Amino acid sequence: MNETLIPEPALQTHTPVGAGRLVAVVVTYNRLEKLKVTLDRLLESPAHDLAALVVVDNASTDGTGDWLTAWAVDHPRADVVRSATNQGGAGGFAMGMKHAMSAHDPDWLVVMDDDGRPEPGGLASFHELHRSGALTGWDAVAAAVYFPGGEICEMNRPSRNPFWSLSHFLATARKGRDGFHLPRSAYDGGLSAIDVTSFVGFFVSAQAVRRAGYPDPELFIYGDDALYTLGLSASGGRICFAANVRFEHDFSTFTGGDSGQRFRPLWKVYYHHRNLLLLYRQAAGWLFWPVLLLILPKWILKVRHHPGVRRAYLRLTFMAVRDGLLRRLGRSHRSVLEAAAEE
Repeated sequence: MNETLIPEPALQTHTPVGAGRLVAVVVTYNRLEKLKVTLDRLLESPAHDLAALVVVDNASTDGTGDWLTAWAVDHPRADVVRSATNQGGAGGFAMGMKHAMSAHDPDWLVVMDDDGRPEPGGLASFHELHRSGALTGWDAVAAAVYFPGGEICEMNRPSRNPFWSLSHFLATARKGRDGFHLPRSAYDGGLSAIDVTSFVGFFVSAQAVRRAGYPDPELFIYGDDALYTLGLSASGGRICFAANVRFEHDFSTFTGGDSGQRFRPLWKVYYHHRNLLLLYRQAAGWLFWPVLLLILPKWILKVRHHPGVRRAYLRLTFMAVRDGLLRRLGRSHRSVLEAAAEE
């Protein structure tokens, strides 16, 4: 069951500044220390920049729930929603976005994980763009996401769908990932049209949410943001990248050596590969099948980055490919955890 800890009426005052009522949605699970940093950063923004803050506690077991209960009492813009089970990022974002839309009458939502947050002044920069008229005609905006050290966060670099544009398709054939992802020069300033982006610093208008709906909770983690934004683009929604709206992402799924290609924890292999297949299929259409022949060997070869857990890595990968090709999303998280255990 969901639990709203702050009474709704206190959060309904309209402040028509910049983009209007901006409501943040943060999803958290067992990362209390990172969550604290994110919430403090968000609430540095005044009420005219951030009207309300919805925090989805995805059934955390590290004391996050109790801490949020005490914290929310002193923060009237906060609205804590609890899930009875861990629904992953996809389920958390679906729950949080639905709640924000129904309870807080937003003009725009901005979504992020508990380890992603605006840089100081990031929300004000979004409102300033809107106030200047630069966002007229855009349905959603992707922030420029950096690691805390200042480097561009590659996993949050937005992209164009190379299968919708011959020029991007040819560039992808020549350059690989750099052929369809936004060039690093775009981070120098201005707006750029994109098709796909992440849920770290993703601003989406309430009107676009009403048209596109919500993320699919059965995706659990990985790809829910890319599938959602690609679907929004396919439905006629226009998404831009705004270099002057900056976020940071304190990200640590790929760690250690092996060129940063080792999954920690290992069970994420399943969702990463399964959901990427769904994304490639949606993006590529009939070209999905030749694309599949290119990506499968690469995924199998990544076993070399997982010494000590190679059998489990391959088991998860084969499960993911089977379920992805069958478009089967009903596998329980418990069964994924069991498959990740070494025999």
